[in-house]
Amino acid sequence: MPSAFAAARSSPAPDLLAQAKAALDHHKSRVLHRDFLGLVDFAAPSGKPRFQVVDLGNGRIVANMLVAHGRGSDPANTGFLQRFSNEPGSNASSAGSFLTGETYSGKYGRSARLHGLEPQNDMAFARAIVIHSADYVSQAMATASGRVGRSFGCFTVPHDDIGAVLTLLGPGRLLYSAR
Repeated sequence: MPSAFAAARSSPAPDLLAQAKAALDHHKSRVLHRDFLGLVDFAAPSGKPRFQVVDLGNGRIVANMLVAHGRGSDPANTGFLQRFSNEPGSNASSAGSFLTGETYSGKYGRSARLHGLEPQNDMAFARAIVIHSADYVSQAMATASGRVGRSFGCFTVPHDDIGAVLTLLGPGRLLYSAR
């Protein structure tokens, strides 16, 4: 098991988890599976694990990993998200509730499509905001520079973690991001 999973914390940030559970209830007609949810805390710096997969059956985090935010969310490349956007061409991350869609193999290998469920992220599918892995997100980079690279708005994780993420957050689950 990748080290990011072995070092998983036992409980998520209470406020963010409460928001995600409320979003899950709000979108219950669209979210078919309520066993796991993805939680991205963009208040944390990109050099720290801030993408958690929560087992809703027992409230425990089963995965805790690094995730990139968009270039347009951090123009100065500080490692801290400055803003969200839903605009095409913004290269920024979006906040709110996403429904995980089908997996596919693309430019970055195995990936999963996302469907925004709220006005602040309803362009996610059209913007091709997905979950994928890339070389610019790694523990080595986080250790060396205190941050990871930036995406074009996608939820980008380390190569070693993409398989587990796609398995745990298969189609029909909620991914919730906030700051």
